[in-house]
Amino acid sequence: MADLMLNSVTKIYRPRGREAVRAVSGLDMAVGDGEIIALLGSSGCGKTSTLRMITGFEAVSEGSISLGGRRLNELRPAERNVAMAFEGYSLYPPLTVRDNVAFALLRERAPREEVVRKVAEVAELVGIADSLDRFPSTISSGQQQRASLARALIRPAALHLLDEPMSQLEPQVRAILRARIKEWLKDRGMTAVVVTHDQTDAIALADRIAVMEASRLMQFATPAELRERPANLFVASFIGEPPMNLIEAEVAVGASGPRVVAPAAGSALTLDLPQTAALPAGHRVWLGLSPRHLAVGQGPHRAEVMVNQWLGDQTHLALEIDGLPLTAVAAGMVDAVPGEVVPFAVEPRGIHLFDCAEGAAIYHGSAEAA
Repeated sequence: MADLMLNSVTKIYRPRGREAVRAVSGLDMAVGDGEIIALLGSSGCGKTSTLRMITGFEAVSEGSISLGGRRLNELRPAERNVAMAFEGYSLYPPLTVRDNVAFALLRERAPREEVVRKVAEVAELVGIADSLDRFPSTISSGQQQRASLARALIRPAALHLLDEPMSQLEPQVRAILRARIKEWLKDRGMTAVVVTHDQTDAIALADRIAVMEASRLMQFATPAELRERPANLFVASFIGEPPMNLIEAEVAVGASGPRVVAPAAGSALTLDLPQTAALPAGHRVWLGLSPRHLAVGQGPHRAEVMVNQWLGDQTHLALEIDGLPLTAVAAGMVDAVPGEVVPFAVEPRGIHLFDCAEGAAIYHGSAEAA
């Protein structure tokens, strides 16, 4: 049985004298024991409200939340056996960093030797070993955030909730800490929910990612599934750096079978589809083209290079084909200057079609597609 279950969970805020605000709408989600998941979305999408309902800081308006088969709705936060790292740190000013980190263990009167050992271990993990005897007001915001994270990770709990746990850290520190945190959680079989607006953090930390927008769950899947099989237009436009190229297009039927013509009003780009893509001629769609599956340097199509950006490990190219803008990503350096016309091919697995009316995915290419 899943360790954490959210069944039709809804949160409605009813501010006095103002219109009610629906922050979370009918959220269904099952998190397995020992699984790390991320709630990913832009500000105001409902991810923090979801986290606060799990902790008990916000009441559930509709639906139910259970942990290990135990219903949480009516339980106080202290009764839920949940550890949380707050985005706002919430450290106790009169206590040293050491005592802040050890707070849960000291409250439970754990043996002194155990407290000393565990504090040293988790402080080394997050890189604050040399700050343990200082007070929160004397350390940087990044160190305070790591202390809050250490306080949550050291606590034995059924569930660990991490709210934007690395938002104040420098990129190099974040990269190191992401790997360390995931190893810590996995080695101990800890179930965790991470709230973040940063795709890199979500992809690096989580087994599965719940993409949220406008109070609703858009897709709950592995990072690879989100990239290769986005469930709808929003996920396709949100996931990826750079995100998927999206073009209004139309399905046609040629001598060799179905094809998609983009843009719908012209024929700047025509791509063949496999016979299995049973779509009626004239059907209007959004054509999604993955930037990483546009192979520049060879292929039947031609595009003008508008911008060539070498980022140290990959090249981002802004292309234009008959006025149609496209973004391509290449693993190495591409020797092409702005104004140059280059050949390119669209790999079959990089083709995606979405319904114009509802935005739902109706076709995903594959490596085997013709």
